[in-house]
Amino acid sequence: MKTSDFFYELPQELIAQTPAEPRDSARLLVYDRATKKIEHRIFRDVADYLKAGDLLVVNRTKVIPARLFAETERGGRVELLLLKRRELDEWECLVKPGKKCRTGARLTVNGELSAEIAGVNETGERIVKFFHEGAFEDVLSRAGTMPLPPYIREKLKDPSRYNTVYCRENGSAAAPTAGLHFTPELLSRLREKGVEIAEVLLHVGLGTFRPVKAEDVEKHVMHSEYYEVSEEAADAVNRAKREKRRVVCVGTTSVRTLETVANDDGTVNAGKGETSIFLYPPYRMKCCDALITNFHLPESTLLMLVSCFCSREEILHIYRIAVENRYRFFSFGDACLFL
Repeated sequence: MKTSDFFYELPQELIAQTPAEPRDSARLLVYDRATKKIEHRIFRDVADYLKAGDLLVVNRTKVIPARLFAETERGGRVELLLLKRRELDEWECLVKPGKKCRTGARLTVNGELSAEIAGVNETGERIVKFFHEGAFEDVLSRAGTMPLPPYIREKLKDPSRYNTVYCRENGSAAAPTAGLHFTPELLSRLREKGVEIAEVLLHVGLGTFRPVKAEDVEKHVMHSEYYEVSEEAADAVNRAKREKRRVVCVGTTSVRTLETVANDDGTVNAGKGETSIFLYPPYRMKCCDALITNFHLPESTLLMLVSCFCSREEILHIYRIAVENRYRFFSFGDACLFL
């Protein structure tokens, strides 16, 4: 299968620059895989499609202000994107331009944060050692900015809008964007209806920013990301599977987490570690029965993953319909529900 098989035409004006307000007012395209029927709704209407007994699986990760602008000793400007924490004050970072940041280079971010390039990892990212007084998270909250994707050109007025309302654990360089549509009120409404909610963790890293460069899909190598599935979450999934209840994943990160720990019968094992799982057709989900997700970039690993819920041809048809109906695309865009 070729990467170009997942290309589609997208008018630039359909790339959402700002999040919907309120969160659950985004549009929702609903696709019934059994009947091939498409419906056009509002995101808060997702409650009409979820039923008592469904298990909704969300990713509790929290995006940190991971983008830093620094100055070299010679006065050059560089940009750092924190990707993965190695030690307390040591991170793997994407650095632009990398040629200014060879091993040993010193950088100044501001009066309370400086850094040194400690090395380069096997995939070319810089290993950066930070120097500061006090807690790193506090310093970062003042020195860093939210790492919005490059296709979002407008400044985000409220940084909290690039995090879900249920985020709890710092560590992501990008948001699990399907979850951005949920409000506390909508989650309460779902619980009252009898929908169970379980949390998993996957810290979103470089894979979100890295395009597929290999024409042969199978030759693409995913970067690893840290995940956790607690005993409580695993028990909730396994009970749902035993009782023939649907497991509905919020976002591709929840899918990747569960499929990483899934057995052939759809049950899962608790655990934590690094995952570089790459899902593309003809893979069929072991654990995940339904999916809530946003519209993804052409030729992206996320579009390939979503195609596993039906087929590449169906996904491209759905996306054509979405373009014709002027849905908003990507991180701050509208959502899809695959049933």
